[in-house]
Amino acid sequence: MTRKVTVATSAPYGVTIGSDLLPAAVDSLPEAAVRVLVVHSAPMREAADRLRALIDGSGRTPVLAEVPDAEAGKTAEVAAFCWQVLGKSDFTRSDIVMGLGGGAVTDLAGFIAASWLRGVGVVQIPTTVLAMVDAAVGGKTGINTTEGKNLVGAFHEPLSVWCDLDFLTTLPANDRVAGLAEVVKGGLIRDGVILDLVGQHASALRADTLDDSTLGVLEELIARKVQVKADVVGQDLKESYLREILNYGHTFGHAIEYTERYQWRHGAAVSVGMVFAAELARLAGRLGDEDVALHRELLTSLGLPVTYQGNRWEALSTAMRRDKKSRGDLLRFVVLAGIGNPVRLEGPDPSLLIGAYDAISG
Repeated sequence: MTRKVTVATSAPYGVTIGSDLLPAAVDSLPEAAVRVLVVHSAPMREAADRLRALIDGSGRTPVLAEVPDAEAGKTAEVAAFCWQVLGKSDFTRSDIVMGLGGGAVTDLAGFIAASWLRGVGVVQIPTTVLAMVDAAVGGKTGINTTEGKNLVGAFHEPLSVWCDLDFLTTLPANDRVAGLAEVVKGGLIRDGVILDLVGQHASALRADTLDDSTLGVLEELIARKVQVKADVVGQDLKESYLREILNYGHTFGHAIEYTERYQWRHGAAVSVGMVFAAELARLAGRLGDEDVALHRELLTSLGLPVTYQGNRWEALSTAMRRDKKSRGDLLRFVVLAGIGNPVRLEGPDPSLLIGAYDAISG
């Protein structure tokens, strides 16, 4: 049984959630597509070989491009390698790029598709919780530079997204938990049922292995978080205003990732970033003590970090000023004025920022 969420932008597409979805993903490819580039990382080599056989069986020409795993794959050098593969394989505007892997791979594949011939179709097959609920959905693509994360990119919506839950049964628990930070974010900004489910099943969700019951809970959480993102993106694809709420916890979280040279998992950094945002909102008089405590309790129950070392403020502050929500020298944060009520906080007093940092400095 599969579930489908529609992202109702000007070019609507479906996000399908279920098991054994690779054949359906290939069947969904446009008839005009003759060549298909599968961008994947080394851990997905076996799945990529299976996808190659399915593409070949459909009468198309499969081309595989293996890229470095995680954030190491999101560089201009790797993008240039993929462009070279496309050029040598004579890819035309009717051909397709497929992203098979975690969030870094789907970000990269989307950017490659957006930039090749000024835009070719991309089909995303996310294989981690993080990629399923966030990176592969919504049309944001990008690569990192030495100056920061995702500073180079484009909005390029996929033709379809296929969230195959079979990949999650072998996903390491730490990677699963890191992805759940983005799920919790969806609950904090919009869908309170997510928070209830996480509160009830946290210990099972963070366990080394998933039983069928917990996999069912995870499927429900993924579907709900995808729906949150679909609702927002359907109203504001290019982040003119509303879509910024999806960046809750990301201003400080991205600063941690940059300062740590991308050695932190994205979800772990966003977890700390959400607690920072909650503390900032509390100090600004927007959020109550109980709601701040809820942040810490839910994230801690999943095994996610809620503190960061206390001697890095200067580096973090500099990194935050590179955030895409900043305007000139004005720092802008998404904070909560109550659970489910995201608002903007522009140019907060430096004393509030330092106070929030002190509160999360373990």
